[in-house]
Amino acid sequence: MHIDQASTAELNDRLIKLEQQHQAFIAQQLKLDLTRGKPSTAQLDLANGLLDSVNPGNINEGQTVDPRNYGVVDGLPEAKHLFGAILSVTEADIQQRVFVGGNSSLTLMHYAVWFAYQFGIKTNDQAWASELADGEPIKMLCPCPGYDRHFSLCKQFGIEMIPVSMTGEGPDMDQVETLVKADKSIKGIWCVPRFANPTGEVYSDDAVSRLAGLGNIAGDNFLVLWDNAYAVHSLSKHAKPLASIDAAAKAQGTLDNVVQFGSSSKITFAGAGIGYLSSSEANVAGFTRHFGMATIGSDKINQLRHVRFLKDLNGVNQHMAKHAAIIKPKFVAVAASLATQIKGTGMGQWSDPEGGYFVSFNTLPGLAKAVVGLAAEAGVKLTPAGATFPNGNDPQDCNIRLAPTFPELEDVETAMAVFVNCVQIASIKQKLAT
Repeated sequence: MHIDQASTAELNDRLIKLEQQHQAFIAQQLKLDLTRGKPSTAQLDLANGLLDSVNPGNINEGQTVDPRNYGVVDGLPEAKHLFGAILSVTEADIQQRVFVGGNSSLTLMHYAVWFAYQFGIKTNDQAWASELADGEPIKMLCPCPGYDRHFSLCKQFGIEMIPVSMTGEGPDMDQVETLVKADKSIKGIWCVPRFANPTGEVYSDDAVSRLAGLGNIAGDNFLVLWDNAYAVHSLSKHAKPLASIDAAAKAQGTLDNVVQFGSSSKITFAGAGIGYLSSSEANVAGFTRHFGMATIGSDKINQLRHVRFLKDLNGVNQHMAKHAAIIKPKFVAVAASLATQIKGTGMGQWSDPEGGYFVSFNTLPGLAKAVVGLAAEAGVKLTPAGATFPNGNDPQDCNIRLAPTFPELEDVETAMAVFVNCVQIASIKQKLAT
């Protein structure tokens, strides 16, 4: 039944049945959670071998430095080799242009923005805060829907966030280029380039190339903050690849304007992974110098664990195939529920990602908050409506991020049954009110 083709009587009859089902869900006292993109226990179990990869008898085997001691602020050479390969940094550049830290890429992003804002990343570089007149804000481009923690970070620093549209192949680059040419106070853009959070899209080759070139048309010290969180998180080996922004930036002379970030948090242990970044040699040297004011070195034993467990990029890909086997059925369940209950009704649109951790669902305008509220009544927690936009302000009140990876498959199926029921209730009520 398409909502625009049904009669008022048909809509009322359907609404009665949907609300009866809603009450039945409430009576079940469900406690299901689709709020965050967390790996499941079964996924975490895949990396239990990490715990046995380093022991007192082998800890210094083949090491040029003792990982138990101070030092090596920028990370073990072996760890740079492993994680630099994920970021497509060439072998000749890895030791000078890759930084390996502690367990969080978000920490590295926070430091990168702080350093750029307060000090300038490179030695003797000009800080963002010193470039503008008093009272003039630093600005950041934020592709939307996007990652809420990027927006929270900007908010903490008082950075003004400018939403830009997503196209299905990345940010609207005509819009992006127009904005950065016109306003030199725009100092960066956030990007989740492969299996974007939450839309699941993979940036096109053209978008990657044009993003790499922004440093040539933007104001001084502009940064493409390339959060490649899902670089190896495909659901099948046939998933669309991502072009290398490192190669594109090198070709266009803009390595100073690109900082890539990655993490093993959704490869190994979410709470004990490895965060890493890459940029130009000068940027990495400056970042390391600033970072060294806060620590004399990250957890090198954990870095060594990862090197021995994952070994190389081929080992990472083999490991990620095991993750895909666990989570793909959950994405299939989400797609099946939406196809069965929402497709052809005119009540919503959604992504069908080939990887990553999310499905993006758009209700009819004005209904996201209502759907999230109804789901909460029935015992299903969803990411707050508006979270995928700066300051929690979705101008259309339509986007909802679904995160199916953590619950068991049966719970995903139940949660989706609740969700699609709520979408239909909210949609029909809106239609009847007009």
